[in-house]
Amino acid sequence: MIQFEEELAKFRLSKEIDEVETILRSQTAADITDLLAEVMEEKRKNQ
Repeated sequence: MIQFEEELAKFRLSKEIDEVETILRSQTAADITDLLAEVMEEKRKNQ
């Protein structure tokens, strides 16, 4: 029978998945920053 707790304790993400996750998070942060900058620019133009 599978010992789920034991198997979960051994689990490690592959290096490639970890790298992709880091890249995606940094791109998402840049996208949010770009959106905020655009909103702020539009707000300045409308004042």
